[in-house]
Amino acid sequence: MTTPLRGLLVAGAAAAVLLASGAPAQAAPAIPKFKAPNTFGTSFQPDPKHDFTKGIHSRRNGILRGQIVAVRGGVAEYVPVKWKKSKHTEGYFVGPPEGDAMAYASRVAKDVVYLSALGCKASQAELTVSRNSSLGVKRCSRATLIKRHGKTPRPSLITVYKGQIVKVQEIFTP
Repeated sequence: MTTPLRGLLVAGAAAAVLLASGAPAQAAPAIPKFKAPNTFGTSFQPDPKHDFTKGIHSRRNGILRGQIVAVRGGVAEYVPVKWKKSKHTEGYFVGPPEGDAMAYASRVAKDVVYLSALGCKASQAELTVSRNSSLGVKRCSRATLIKRHGKTPRPSLITVYKGQIVKVQEIFTP
């Protein structure tokens, strides 16, 4: 058997094994595991390589404790948040002060993972959080994420990868 023909047969056999195994021909790239910030951190997360003077654009890869403040055309604008202790309650989340340019914008991925702390239906608010982390665990649709967060900002852990929001996990606050 000639060498080019042998190479063709080997490549064909490898492709047949791959297809028979059920693996997709174009597997989606895996999202790396990023270190999550403290859920109730009392300072804004730094982003030293981000230049806020060059207009609003995506944050670097990683997880931001923040909230989506607007959604337009599949692009979400979001800001960092921090926990502020209060004299009369446990506390609450606050964003950057008025006039501060600390904001980002990223496209919401088509296959974004949205983990709600209050369930998927607004009419039936059900608490859907992890018992020990105050983080949402109920997976809801991209449309629900855009509708809910476009109207009412909710504190969340927002994962950005390659300029897209790939995961939003709400933080429950009473």
